[in-house]
Amino acid sequence: MTLAPERAAGPAQDVANPAVGLSCRHCGATYPLSPSHVCVECFAPLEIVYDADLLARVTRESIEAGPANLWRYVGLLPAGHDPARRVSLGAGWTPLRPAPRLAAELGMKTLYVKDDSANPTHSFKDRVVSVALSAARELGFTTVACASTGNLAQSVAAHAAGAGLRSVVLVPHDLEAGKTVSTGVYGGTLVAIQGNYDDVNRLCSELAGEYEWAFVNVNVRPFYAEGSKTLGYEVAEQLGWRLPEQVVVPIASGSLLTKVDKAFGELGRLGLVEPTPYKVFGAQAAGCNPVAAAFARNVDTVAPVRPSTIAKSLSIGNPADGPYALDVARRTGGAITDVSDEEIIDGMRLLARTEGIFGETAGGVTVANLRRLLREGLLDPAAETVIYNTGDGLKTLDPLVETGGPTATIKPSLRAFEAAGLGDN
Repeated sequence: MTLAPERAAGPAQDVANPAVGLSCRHCGATYPLSPSHVCVECFAPLEIVYDADLLARVTRESIEAGPANLWRYVGLLPAGHDPARRVSLGAGWTPLRPAPRLAAELGMKTLYVKDDSANPTHSFKDRVVSVALSAARELGFTTVACASTGNLAQSVAAHAAGAGLRSVVLVPHDLEAGKTVSTGVYGGTLVAIQGNYDDVNRLCSELAGEYEWAFVNVNVRPFYAEGSKTLGYEVAEQLGWRLPEQVVVPIASGSLLTKVDKAFGELGRLGLVEPTPYKVFGAQAAGCNPVAAAFARNVDTVAPVRPSTIAKSLSIGNPADGPYALDVARRTGGAITDVSDEEIIDGMRLLARTEGIFGETAGGVTVANLRRLLREGLLDPAAETVIYNTGDGLKTLDPLVETGGPTATIKPSLRAFEAAGLGDN
């Protein structure tokens, strides 16, 4: 089984765009394919509608003949079908790494880490941004924008710079310094807002009504969200064209979790994999846990919260896809839980110590919730499990600074080295 094939580029793909319109998730109203994200009838979110006959043309062989990045799945996506207009930095086809040492420590049989820190700007956001900006370019936009907790800001700025587009990104004022600097370096417009992510997002919604810009997580959100499906497609392909039994996915807006589930369902319906059962588990921080709280109360309404956690990339207090994430977890027999900031730090350290993967705080959330799910008997330790690490720990160093220093500080002598006990076996 090949888990991380060579990243050689495949031939250019001549594939028709299967996206034919938009539909409301709630009432089913349909709309033309356009930069729209909310149903005017019921105000529910819009989804891409695909031509079933065009989707059916996609085969394992056509995918495998494609490039070693997310665009190998272009026949299942709503943009990027003309390679000359595609916006891409080569995101996708990241490693699916066996995690035997972490599995042994947790008492599990088979565990993998889908490590998206290997993307160009070191987070899974490169997938959704590549698709969103490709759609934006096709729709005629020259300025792209977003509200972000950090990773999305960096990815939008980087992809826009590479494509010659103007970028305007808005972030909370207390964002980690590493994410602020690594966004500003691309030369776009970076605006810090005195408030949390939900305040930033509300402002972006207002701006989207005033400016003819492509806001990747507002007016072109239906295109943007579909990029997350590639995380599901890749796991299935890297497992030898089959579905894992269990996955654990971090939750911010909830979109990533719902799209991994959507990807698994599409692959089964198209005959690309056997449609075997799987369970989807969601992971949140206790300091921003609206979806986990709703799951624990067994209610359908996700009540907004004010975020207060070190996991800033997951700090969305009013998650747009929260109710849909609840539906997925319940339908598949999964669960959604949360963990404290202390557990998040422990999770980051555990993943690094056992597998050599330095995940950001969101990765710590996923690992810590995996441990909790096992402890509470919600997740089967004998079932094949995939967890998603969505970003690089170098972006979120602050929580580890106080305890992440040298093992010892000594004078430059053999005697000092031995006196400190550093040579002991």
